[in-house]
Amino acid sequence: MARVKTGPYRRQHHKKVLKITKGQFGTRSRLYRRANEAMLKSLWYSYRDRRMRKRDLRRLWIARINAAARQNGTTYSRLMHSMKEAQITLNRKVLADLAVRDPQAFQAVVNRSQAR
Repeated sequence: MARVKTGPYRRQHHKKVLKITKGQFGTRSRLYRRANEAMLKSLWYSYRDRRMRKRDLRRLWIARINAAARQNGTTYSRLMHSMKEAQITLNRKVLADLAVRDPQAFQAVVNRSQAR
């Protein structure tokens, strides 16, 4: 089997990695080995944080719903339970948006769920 030299491919791969780490500090954007480490770490962080973003947003929505629910004389858990019993199917994202942008509509939802 013939010997294959990797010069052009290796140069292409190095340029690709250095392009990805272009804005990073110091040797992380200049030396291939350090740039490759930085690239692998950053790709892992982006993969992990795409999932973390969903968790963080859900926590934010719950905090906003709880604050608005307490202003209307109930708590988050009681509100969610009464909404489920009253068969009101609004998700947390929509509820949090109502709580922030339209407090009267949120109050109407609370009253409707409390009335059963």
